[in-house]
Amino acid sequence: MIILGIDSSATVASAAVYKDDKLVFESFENNGLTHSVTLLPMIEKTLNEAKVLPKQIDVVAISHGPGSFTGLRIGIATAKGMASAGAKCLGVSTLKAMAYSHRDFEGIVCACMDARCNQLYNALFKIQNGKVLRLCDDRAVLIDELLEEIKNISEPVLLVGDGAELFYKAVQNIEIKNATINNDDLRYQRASGVCAAAFEDIKNGKEPFNKNELVPVYLRLPQAERELNKRKGDKK
Repeated sequence: MIILGIDSSATVASAAVYKDDKLVFESFENNGLTHSVTLLPMIEKTLNEAKVLPKQIDVVAISHGPGSFTGLRIGIATAKGMASAGAKCLGVSTLKAMAYSHRDFEGIVCACMDARCNQLYNALFKIQNGKVLRLCDDRAVLIDELLEEIKNISEPVLLVGDGAELFYKAVQNIEIKNATINNDDLRYQRASGVCAAAFEDIKNGKEPFNKNELVPVYLRLPQAERELNKRKGDKK
C-alpha cells in the first residue's frame, strides 16, 4: 500500500510517501511562504524522490484539523486533487499525527497548536513501546487549564507542535520539572506522522473514503464568524 501524506495545518508544510509501514521520502518546509505556493511543488518533489506516480497512490492522507483555517482548506483541496487519479482519502487528526512522529518517546506526548486568545488546540497521548494511546479528545483549551492538568501527571511529558514553545514558557513559570520540549524540526507537524497514523488506522479497520467526503475538522468557528456572531449578539 502506498500512502501520500500531506500536512499544511500551520505555517510549516510537509509531504511524505509511505510504502506499507515504511517512510520512503519526506519533504518539509518552514520558510513562511504560503501553502498555495509551496505545497504542490513539494508533493511533486516527494513523489519523484520516492519514484511513485500519482496513479500508484492508494491513499492520500491529510491532517484535516485542527489548524489554520486557510492552511486546512488548501491542504484538503490539494489532497482531493491528488486523489483524482483514483486514490482514496483519509483524514487524520493533526494532533494525533504529531504523536505518531514521537513513537520512540516513552511517556506522555502533549501536542499543542497555537489557537490564539491564550488558547491551545491540544490532545494528550501516552506512548509506550512504540504504541500510541489517545488520552483525551482534540480540544481548544486555555493555557492555564492545561497547566493544571500537566501538573498532575507524574510521567515524562514531551511538548510538541507549533504551540509547544508558547506552552513551555508557561510551564517554566511554575517549574513543572517533568515537562520537556522537542527543539528540533520534529517538534512541528510532519506528513510522516500523518502517514504513520493513517497506516495504523487502516490496519485497525478504518476504511479510506471517496475524496468528496473529505472535509476539514474545525474545533471552533473562524475568527470572522465569531466576530460576526458577537456583533449580532450585541444587536439583540
